[in-house]
Amino acid sequence: MGRQRERGEESAAERAEKVCGSCGRRIEWRAKWARDWDSVRWCSDACRARGVRPVDRALEESIRSMLSGRAAGATICPSEAARAVAGSDDDAWRDLMEPARRAARRLVAAGEVEITQGGRIVDPSTAKGPIRLRRVTR
Repeated sequence: MGRQRERGEESAAERAEKVCGSCGRRIEWRAKWARDWDSVRWCSDACRARGVRPVDRALEESIRSMLSGRAAGATICPSEAARAVAGSDDDAWRDLMEPARRAARRLVAAGEVEITQGGRIVDPSTAKGPIRLRRVTR
C-alpha cells in the first residue's frame, strides 16, 4: 500500500506555484521548506540578500513605458531598457542586462509582459540566450 502522508507534506497539486520576488524565476518546492512553504519568497540566499532595488524598479518602469509606446504585438530587447536606465554612460548598460532580465521575469509573473524567442512564448525560468519582450495581448 502507499505510505501515509507525513505531517506538513503536501502533494504537488496542493502546493501553490511560487515565483521569486527578486529574480522572477519559478521557485521549486523543497522538502525542507514543507513547514514554511507559505512564507517562502526567495529562491536562494543570493536573491534574499539582493531583494528588489530602486534600479530594478526603474528597469521595470522602462520596460513598461517602452512597450506602451509600441504597437500591439511589437517587442523590445531587455538591452533597450538597460540602455535607457544607464543613460549616457556607454558601457554601464551591460551591467544592467541581468537586472533587466530579472525585471522582465517579474513583469511576466505579474501578467504584464511575455518573453519570446523566435516569436514563440518561452518559460522565463528556463529561457537561455537572446529574448524579446512584448505586452500581454488580452
